Amino acid sequence: MYRTALFLFAFFASLLAVIASPVPVANGELIDVEKRLTRDGRATWFNVGLGNCGKWNVDTDLIVAIGKGLYDRNGGSNCDQYVEIVNTKNGKKAYGKTRDSCPSCSDNDLDLSPSLFQKLGTLDQGVLSISWHFMNKGFKP
Repeated sequence: MYRTALFLFAFFASLLAVIASPVPVANGELIDVEKRLTRDGRATWFNVGLGNCGKWNVDTDLIVAIGKGLYDRNGGSNCDQYVEIVNTKNGKKAYGKTRDSCPSCSDNDLDLSPSLFQKLGTLDQGVLSISWHFMNKGFKP
């Protein structure tokens, strides 16, 4: 009788623990839900090369550098993940691939390759107001 009661208690306790499992978090940053978070920030542009993800790119590639703090908290897990970016002033939308981090960017800001920046505005503008979010892993525009 004691064994049966103990078994049932352990079984239901385990079941409740599985049902109540928290959302995956790494260093305080939600991992799987990140793509659903829309951020409002600024976009600047930079000349690309060897990015923090360890891959070479050229200025004609549609490349995104996310804030270094966000990159570090996510352990670089956003490398090669696409980002949807919208210029909040003119409504233009573009997609870029995360390949680098930006030391001077906040979590809400992005640094874009010249070709990606030009899909949203002109290089002369230098800074754009944007909203953006990560796309699902495996997404390709």
